[in-house]
Amino acid sequence: MSATTWEKQEKDNTFIFKMSQPIPSYLIALAVGDIVSAEVGPRSRVWAEPCLIEAAKKEYDGVIEEFLAVGEKLFGPYVWGRYDILFMPPSFPFGGMENPCITFVTPCLLAGDRSLVDVIIHEISHSWFGNLVTNATWGEFWLNEGFTMYAQRRISTEVYGSAYTCLEAATGRALLRQHMDNTGEDHPLNKLRVIIEPGVNPDDTYNETPYEKGYCFVSYLAHLVGDQSKFDAFLQAYVNQFKFQSITADDALDFFLEYFPELKKKGVDSLPGFEFDRWLNTPGWPPYLPDLSPGEQLMKPADQLAELWAADSLNMEAIEAVDISAWKTYQLVYFLDQILQKSPLPEGNVERLSEMYPKISKAQNAELRLRWCQIVLKNNHESEYSKVKDFLHSQVGRGYTLPIYRAMWSGSESARALAMETFSATAPQLHVNVQNYVKKILGLEVAEN
Repeated sequence: MSATTWEKQEKDNTFIFKMSQPIPSYLIALAVGDIVSAEVGPRSRVWAEPCLIEAAKKEYDGVIEEFLAVGEKLFGPYVWGRYDILFMPPSFPFGGMENPCITFVTPCLLAGDRSLVDVIIHEISHSWFGNLVTNATWGEFWLNEGFTMYAQRRISTEVYGSAYTCLEAATGRALLRQHMDNTGEDHPLNKLRVIIEPGVNPDDTYNETPYEKGYCFVSYLAHLVGDQSKFDAFLQAYVNQFKFQSITADDALDFFLEYFPELKKKGVDSLPGFEFDRWLNTPGWPPYLPDLSPGEQLMKPADQLAELWAADSLNMEAIEAVDISAWKTYQLVYFLDQILQKSPLPEGNVERLSEMYPKISKAQNAELRLRWCQIVLKNNHESEYSKVKDFLHSQVGRGYTLPIYRAMWSGSESARALAMETFSATAPQLHVNVQNYVKKILGLEVAEN
């Protein structure tokens, strides 16, 4: 359970949990099953079903403590005692849920090569932003998620450096672009302060906007301050001021202006085009985008390689001169995002690409598999449709499932047939919300709740 301590009473198999900190009700979580644990750090265990525990230990041994220690250095004490991770069954529809003391995560994070451990940085960051300082209403979900994205990227910068972090942020920006293209920029849910009224499905408010547009707003506040260490100090003061409370965006922004009186005097809350009110209440693309140029040393080679693969006649000499064996996950993800943007590629290129990089086309990593499936569909590469089917059978996370169904439904007749066939086979494994979203994409009747 999301609790600071627990004990088992042998006589009747009863468990007693205590939570010594106040938390909002949405963070109360309980898991029941055949669950075992393994130590992976001085205050961390992984929990999983017996068949997964070895893989979980191998993936996370020794990494969590470093993230926690950097988080504490940046944002102040970690107040929750333990930080454990529970690996959920594959039907868990999210990447992670930051339940205090024990984050619930998708088994997709067990890539086998530690390439997705930084998803955990996001959940760890919630220990300060979201769990300690909480949005008072779900209409201001960006207070939880925008600050957490900012905190995640601060920790990532300290651990992995700014080039890698900017590359990961560029991937996030691409997801925001995709989301806004799907919904239309001026969709009312593309505001940071959304109105959840009758007729609005609260699930629809869980999208890229509070995360990535929220991140841009917090980055804009940091840009106004103009000094990273001063902004870090502000974040610590903010956590300290509002810990164990639920607050509104107005509370947060008023505190920001009180903390930096010289900015308040300059009227930074009403600079034309960047008004705080516009950030909160106007839908659309963020007015300010943080500078991601430190990532260019990793993006440039990926951009150039994608250009080579999009050419009518392939320059194999130039392609073979690029060694991608040392590229980390997000560099490969960025490369595949570029390939997807340039798709459909000239006839035969995807086949050659697949043969050339088994590291990509046969990957077990969910982020790479998602993008490879999207590329297969956008290029109508039917000989690898089986990979799309396998991926949708092997996991049912919302963030992986919906983009693939969208790609199938906007593809060829055979892609649409694959969508129908796969959905009828996997529907029982899907979380009901995910089922309903897929039905919407496929134009099927959605039962009213």
